Amino acid sequence: MLLTRLASSTVHRLFIVASKPNPHLLHQGAALQIPPKTARTMSRTSESSSSSSSFKEAFGNYADYLNNLNEKRERVVKASRDITMNSKKVIFQVHRISKYNRDEVLDKAEKDLAAVTKQYMVKLVKELQGTDFWKLRRAYSPGVQEYVEAATFCKFCRTGTLLHLDEINATLLPLSEPSIEPLQINVLDYLLGLADLTGELMRLAIGRISDGELEYAKKICQFVRDIYRELTLIVPYIDDGSDMKIKMDTMLQSVVKIENACFSVHVRGSEYMPLLGSSEPSSFLLGVSDVEL
Repeated sequence: MLLTRLASSTVHRLFIVASKPNPHLLHQGAALQIPPKTARTMSRTSESSSSSSSFKEAFGNYADYLNNLNEKRERVVKASRDITMNSKKVIFQVHRISKYNRDEVLDKAEKDLAAVTKQYMVKLVKELQGTDFWKLRRAYSPGVQEYVEAATFCKFCRTGTLLHLDEINATLLPLSEPSIEPLQINVLDYLLGLADLTGELMRLAIGRISDGELEYAKKICQFVRDIYRELTLIVPYIDDGSDMKIKMDTMLQSVVKIENACFSVHVRGSEYMPLLGSSEPSSFLLGVSDVEL
């Protein structure tokens, strides 16, 4: 019995000693292991810092993109203004036309138009080639419309026909690099420029009537009528056609003015007499009888 008690007491003491933590082992284990809660906290901190850096990098990229886009927009607006100003000069040159200097005036106007293409349109092409043209359309659209107006005006005065969109875009292809998508004038800007053309044709028709070229004015009248009729069929289907609908009203006024001028001269032509001492029927005065000098 005594031996049994001693044995059980010894086993009990050994169990207590074995169950007590060893401070040396605890210190070594602390150096090797990290509590789960601390590990999760450090993991979340590292993930948060990496996520923050990725957000900063993304916003930095967006800021650079927007800054570059704004700078490009300013350059495009400047190029559009130059195109508008010089295209107007071409239109004013065409309005100097008469039956005595037609070829001379048109040669000068076509030369000026070619200069606009090589000096100013090329800047617009280089800024917009290979990019999404619609992002900056509002910046360059006024200049393109004026360019279309000048080009179509020259073509009509030279041949009496309409300059098509494909022909205009063909003149822009040599300005672009073959490996990059070139700038092409879109249909809406072409139609807006064509609508402005009718106003210039109205002024040309009135001038031709005052110069005695009634048949030429009638040709202009029929041409403007055809443009207006065709556009009335297209405009209702244009999604972004608010500007076009406004110009349609102005176009109708131009058609009416040309028709009234041609009608007045046709009906009351006998009342228009040549100027005193002039054998040319190009100048008219109303109600003046022939007088021998």
